[in-house]
Amino acid sequence: MEKYIKLLEENGNSQLLGILIAVFAIIVTLVLFALWRKRKFAGHSILLTGLSDSGKTLIYARLLCSKFVKTYTSVKENVGDIAINNSSLRIVDIPGDERLRSKYFDKYKSSAKGLVYVIDSVTIQKEIRDVAEYLYNVLSDSNIQKNVPILILCNKQDQTMAKGCTVIRTLLEKEINLLRMTKTSQLEATDASSANVFLGKQGKDFEFSHLDSHIDFAESYAFNKDSQTSADIEELDKWLHKIA
Repeated sequence: MEKYIKLLEENGNSQLLGILIAVFAIIVTLVLFALWRKRKFAGHSILLTGLSDSGKTLIYARLLCSKFVKTYTSVKENVGDIAINNSSLRIVDIPGDERLRSKYFDKYKSSAKGLVYVIDSVTIQKEIRDVAEYLYNVLSDSNIQKNVPILILCNKQDQTMAKGCTVIRTLLEKEINLLRMTKTSQLEATDASSANVFLGKQGKDFEFSHLDSHIDFAESYAFNKDSQTSADIEELDKWLHKIA
């Protein structure tokens, strides 16, 4: 190395040497910074997920900006940090589009400290199959089963036709019970039962209380353009303070 430096200096390339050292220092700094950020937020992400139009992005905006913002269907994740209980939580709003959500869920699930599954309480009966199936997949994921607390947030409670969280819980349990039987039969037919993740207790109808994961239900609404009237995400805020 010393011979190489001496050769460069002898050839009048000391300026080039300085540039190379500076570039090397920048690369090392960027790598160390990336590793620091990864470690800082490992296990400190709150994932907002659910179907499209359930209100995830508006809830994300409420958490970060405390105000109403006009939102559109997300085609990529939204990521931002909030401070709770003197610690930093990274809020990740995952797109609800069926073609995108698995990609972004897989990207962030290993860093999840908690997961908020947002449901449109107005359209839940019409969309129960899709809502339950995506939730089933989330609950079956090994990363989420590793003691990740889950909040099922029944959103849009300010609308007249909204179902309460007790009704939604019952609807989901019935639909997941049907899904579980269907998926179990499919796996048995393909001799893949050994790879099956069975949700709940064998021989009993599905109930959220049977899961190892800690699951809470709450209600909310975030759509309120009136700056004098706040949205209702109080139960979500309490849950975040509890797990932070």
